[in-house]
Amino acid sequence: MWEIEYDNALSVSLFWLLKSSAIFNFLIVENAQELNPSLSNRLFNPEAGQKDNSTNIESVERTNVGQSASTVQPPPPPVYFKGYTLPPGNPCEGFTLPPPPADKKRTGPRPCPVCYLPIEQAIVLMPDAPSSSPGVSNLTYIHEETSRKPEFGGYPSLMQRNDSYEIRESMSVHCGFVKGIRPGHQTDFDIDDSDLHDMEFCRGVVVASAIFGAFDLIREPKNISDYSKKNVCFHMFVDEQTEVFVRNSSVLDGTIASPTRLASYVKFSDYLYLLTFQVPKLLLHRLFPNARYSLGIDAKLELVVDPYQILERFLWRKNASFAISRHYRHFDVFVEAEANKASYVPEGCVVVREHIPISNLFACLWFNEVDRFTPRDQISFAIVRDKIMSKTNWTVNMFLDCERLNFVIQGYHRDILENWASPPPPGATKTVHPPAPVANKTLQISGNVTTSSSVADSLKKVPSKRGRDRKSKRHRKVIGS
Repeated sequence: MWEIEYDNALSVSLFWLLKSSAIFNFLIVENAQELNPSLSNRLFNPEAGQKDNSTNIESVERTNVGQSASTVQPPPPPVYFKGYTLPPGNPCEGFTLPPPPADKKRTGPRPCPVCYLPIEQAIVLMPDAPSSSPGVSNLTYIHEETSRKPEFGGYPSLMQRNDSYEIRESMSVHCGFVKGIRPGHQTDFDIDDSDLHDMEFCRGVVVASAIFGAFDLIREPKNISDYSKKNVCFHMFVDEQTEVFVRNSSVLDGTIASPTRLASYVKFSDYLYLLTFQVPKLLLHRLFPNARYSLGIDAKLELVVDPYQILERFLWRKNASFAISRHYRHFDVFVEAEANKASYVPEGCVVVREHIPISNLFACLWFNEVDRFTPRDQISFAIVRDKIMSKTNWTVNMFLDCERLNFVIQGYHRDILENWASPPPPGATKTVHPPAPVANKTLQISGNVTTSSSVADSLKKVPSKRGRDRKSKRHRKVIGS
């Protein structure tokens, strides 16, 4: 009896307890549904809850992606310089060269008129963006600090040489300075750290030359604008012997009136002597890593036109990144090789170029050919050019040699001037060959365009040597028998 009553009481208690709990849970769920309707689904339908939960997460992810796409834009495509055309009516647009001199005996190199834009216009036309670099966009250089080979260029194997001509977007090639921390420091072509620091801060245009062994005289640039004197890096690489000679005999003082800066003398190994002149001409992109353009000029030449005018005429106006003059006489590489003196053989004493990966690659491979095979850079130039042009649409602007002689004046080496038997003829220290006369005297040039033909007119003619005095046969006496 008591057990039955106890059981009934316990059942009633449990009934009311469960009912109260259900009512409480119902109220909780009702309130939770008002705050978050999806909560009831998760409580009462697990599968539906998981499905809704994933849907909710996907919805949040899509929302975040949409917000990221709207706030973070993809990087814009790179901007490249694509050239320009001169405005209609500009005198340089229709400028043509006058015919060559009629005197066939004058077969040597000679200057010819060149149509330059005024310096102010040339400076304005300097591109804001680099030129495109077809075929290669990332170029690095091989570093062999622990190499046992003493060679400055690393002496790449024939397999590495062949691989360097397989043009790819990302490449690593030999390009001199294989040892040391950086170019010019413990590389067998060493420059003072203070000069290296200054060279790294050159971010615009570089005009560089080199004299080793006191072989040439310092020839100061002329007709240089004040803007170029302040913004262009004029740099002369010398060794200790040349530095001593220049300091004792030159008027270089590093002021604005004298823009050329002497690098504290370069130290190099004896085995590198034949290549020392090639380094400042072909590897300026390594010595001046932040420069955009460079003019590598042989020391025997005197610059007489502003660098910005040269860049505008031979690079920017032609939409080119590498310019060099043709040889005035040799045109075929096989003829050049046979003559051992080198289709279109360059006169490599002036190199005008932009520092972009494809032109840097060309300069590196050209230097490697000179280092590996022959110091005749005219022969190796055609090999490298043809191999690169067969893989890309990159070209070299090869202008006339008479145009080169318009902005540089060729002089004699120092030993020739000092050992002259008699006093040198007037103008001999400035030019080797007499300037060409302007055959077309009716040529009209606007006042705002410079042709620089007056530079050659001011030079005096070097008298040519004649053979031994010979009597005419008509005046010989005939002795009769």
